[in-house]
Amino acid sequence: MSATTQDGVRITEAPALPAILPTPKQRGRIMGFIYRHPTIAVGGALVGIMILIAIFAPLLGTKDPTALAPARRTREPPWINEWWAYWFGWSPRPRNADYWFGTDMLGRDVYSRVLYGSRVSLSVGFAVAFCAAVTGTLVGLIAGFVRKVDAIVMRVMDGLMSIPPILLAIALMALTRASVQNVIIAISIAEFPRVCRLVRGVVLSLREQPYVEAAIASGTRVPKIIWKHILPNTLAPLMVQATFICASAMITEATLSFIGAGTPPTIPSWGNIMAEGRALWQVKPYIVFFPAIFLSITVLSVNLLGDGLRDALDPRLAKRL
Repeated sequence: MSATTQDGVRITEAPALPAILPTPKQRGRIMGFIYRHPTIAVGGALVGIMILIAIFAPLLGTKDPTALAPARRTREPPWINEWWAYWFGWSPRPRNADYWFGTDMLGRDVYSRVLYGSRVSLSVGFAVAFCAAVTGTLVGLIAGFVRKVDAIVMRVMDGLMSIPPILLAIALMALTRASVQNVIIAISIAEFPRVCRLVRGVVLSLREQPYVEAAIASGTRVPKIIWKHILPNTLAPLMVQATFICASAMITEATLSFIGAGTPPTIPSWGNIMAEGRALWQVKPYIVFFPAIFLSITVLSVNLLGDGLRDALDPRLAKRL
């Protein structure tokens, strides 16, 4: 926009910049959503914090998680009394002030290893959830809509589900070498039958709906019916199932690493850290405590997010809120 003064000087006004901060109406909607779905807000916030920790681990005062320092092995974290005494000038700087979570039996910084270990656990959890969801959805759609292959496919899925996921993952890892990629593949194979059975059950109820029968009667091809009418209605339960698979995959990865069948010992993961510290559990419990508490908080946050999504996406529960 432009304007002309009395002296004939043309003044051009700068265009209004878009508002960065949310308007009061938008803030009200956000607060209303948090009030209606507190589990989504809490779980999503905790998951977001863990993702930020994994991404910005090098900027959070960490050291090389694989650097050995035998002269500084098994140093305990600085106690709160020592910190209070230091800040009030009652005593010199604590001896272990540079190691917030202490050091392990090889002198490696537990704080750095725990923060870098979040990358492994989150990567495995999200990758397994994605792979299992995609594979299980494809197989479940085919098994639920094509009657001829339903019996064969589901008997195979029943056979896989009869084996506990951790035992199936251990058996698959025994056939390959230890690596993060192989851990993701092994856990995905153990988890995707549950997604397949879920999607198949949803498809069985959807294919009897009038709009699906009308599409079949009008000559619509099966791939188009699946893509347009069936798949969109499976996304809500699939998202909820994916969150629980993500949490289960993190626990399975930590279990595999703890027993030596998961990621290589050179990779700092929460399972490896706890496995290395179990020999000193009675005298140096902090080596196991810190990775265990991070794993518990991460799994809890993902489960809270899944519970919140289930309540928000279920129409029967949404009417009660």
